[in-house]
Amino acid sequence: MSPLAQKKVAHLKRKTRVRKKIRGTTERPRLNVFKSARHIYAQIIDDATGVTLASASTVQDDAGDTLKYTGNIEAAKYVGAEIAKKAIEKNISSVVFDRNGFLYHGRVKALADSARENGLSF
Repeated sequence: MSPLAQKKVAHLKRKTRVRKKIRGTTERPRLNVFKSARHIYAQIIDDATGVTLASASTVQDDAGDTLKYTGNIEAAKYVGAEIAKKAIEKNISSVVFDRNGFLYHGRVKALADSARENGLSF
């Protein structure tokens, strides 16, 4: 198996292991994070109804104006702040953090810390 395939398999194993334990409710929806090489995305999801309540990413129109590059820690901090603002507007103050199989390090950690600083608790 190639090193790239091994890395993908390891990520999928981590993802299923993490998602077994995490479930968002109406009171505490799930804050899901996805990252690619160029972008980072965050969604607040109510798993009881299967509805996305809020989302933020570096792909949004206003992100290009404020960010020089969208695949770094500064971009992750921006997305964390944006998702927290949108959650507060919809009266969501507490969420369950779903790192989606990504290690809690670097951009994922920066997004989580920024969301906490801007009013979300998890």
